[in-house]
Amino acid sequence: MTKGLAAGVFVTAMALAGCDQMTQTERTVVGGLAGAAVGLVTADFLRADPNWTILAVMAGATAGALVARNQRTNECAYAVGDGTYRVRPCR
Repeated sequence: MTKGLAAGVFVTAMALAGCDQMTQTERTVVGGLAGAAVGLVTADFLRADPNWTILAVMAGATAGALVARNQRTNECAYAVGDGTYRVRPCR
């Protein structure tokens, strides 16, 4: 597992290094794919059943796409507390 984790970190670092020249759409897609991969690896590590694995992949893809978008625009969504969000520059 340690070798697989190290390989995953290396591949992720190389993929993210190439994101500088990407368009916004490409960045979002790559972020979504990376997040889905992290969700899949996490579900596999925790020996989740197929339903939880699907949920982990979907959540990872969503989080990855949002992180990629926020890094590009340097804006983050902050929860107000009433179910709405305000978009402001990331701190």
